[in-house]
Amino acid sequence: MKLAIVGTGYVGLVTGTCFADLGHDVICCDIDQKKIDLLNNGEIPIYEPGLEEMVASNIEDGRLHFTTDVGEAIRDSLMVFICVGTPPQEDGTADLTYVLGVAKRIGEEINGYKIVVDKSTVPVGTADKVRAAVLEAMQTRGVSHEFDVVSNPEFLKEGAAIEDFMVPDRVVIGCDNVRVKALMEEVYANFAKNGRPIIVMSTRAAEMTKYAANAMLATKISFMNEIAGICENVGADVDEVRNGIGSDRRIGYRFIFPGIGYGGSCFPKDVKALISTAREAGVEPKILPAVDEVNEHQKRTMTEKLRLYYRDAIEGKTFAVWGLAFKPETDDVREAPALVIVEWLLSQGARIRAYDPRAEHQARLLLGENPGIEYISHYYDALEGVDALILCTEWKFFRNVNAAKVKELMKAPVVFDGRNVYNPALMKTEGFDYFCIGREPVLAYSQGLTGKA
Repeated sequence: MKLAIVGTGYVGLVTGTCFADLGHDVICCDIDQKKIDLLNNGEIPIYEPGLEEMVASNIEDGRLHFTTDVGEAIRDSLMVFICVGTPPQEDGTADLTYVLGVAKRIGEEINGYKIVVDKSTVPVGTADKVRAAVLEAMQTRGVSHEFDVVSNPEFLKEGAAIEDFMVPDRVVIGCDNVRVKALMEEVYANFAKNGRPIIVMSTRAAEMTKYAANAMLATKISFMNEIAGICENVGADVDEVRNGIGSDRRIGYRFIFPGIGYGGSCFPKDVKALISTAREAGVEPKILPAVDEVNEHQKRTMTEKLRLYYRDAIEGKTFAVWGLAFKPETDDVREAPALVIVEWLLSQGARIRAYDPRAEHQARLLLGENPGIEYISHYYDALEGVDALILCTEWKFFRNVNAAKVKELMKAPVVFDGRNVYNPALMKTEGFDYFCIGREPVLAYSQGLTGKA
């Protein structure tokens, strides 16, 4: 089947490449000529494990194409997937400018029956707006062609997007007639054969499903972070609590790891958008604003620990920051807790030696060139002469570092662990001052200096 993917950002590139790998003829289009040139050379503008190799192999096999000619892609395809951004506006609502712009372009180019698929994360009722935009553009042209609008939300985790697409928990299809249902099921036939459920519902239910799913996961994270704060104040170990509740099959272990808050392009934006959707519908949500509030507070938990430890004397100190991306296995720094910490430290007059294996370029773009930040090419090198290490992203290789080497490189063996990567007992044995989330701090270094037990 011939598929057009409009937008070659994270969702569009993963979707188009995976569809091509399943045997479909896919043309991905974007107005960014530099990006298209890069993709046609087999290079990709984002980091996602396995994606670059998959793009290259499907280009070579002739199933995957990239172009700036959006009109040709629309005219030559049966299905047009809208995969453009929906950035948050100041009031938290999703900006549909790009989505409706694509819908208008479809109406300007449509030359026969088309299925218009909303893949972007959009508010409830967007399918109706897309339909209206296509119709209006056709009326302006003085033409009439049959088309259907489908909501087909993505459920991709950055860092595991290919697996999530190829081995999904479910495929959600929002449509309103039997014909388009059959065609959409044909596109996803491989998943049905492999026992992955295809769930068909109304377009509005599909749109709501995406927001509800992300809001539920964000809620689990914020809930666990609130529990972690309580644990710190009552003397309980949040990791023991996590194991205790995660063993309950009704709860499970996923998304209940305490830390310094969630980030990225989805959870923060989608929680705020769902709050706005509720209020526009006359419903005042209670849980969702709390989820967002807890997360914003959690991003500053580590800065409060730093402030208390150094008694507000941050100026002139140097900190190593391990990890800038909002999570491991991605280069995405949007809404990353690490950047909140870095910006606060800089505002206090500190200097930063930052390391991230993938996200340095994106961090530079967001933070700007700042003389207070030095980007280091190896994580051990970032430790040279620093007053403390702050771990913000749990890249796997951070878990098994040489503690003696870490201590030797640092000016003072002080670690602020925002992801609970290290064992407090081990950190005590090695002589560190160690601060984490939801567990008692270790003061082996400072107590040793003062002669305390």
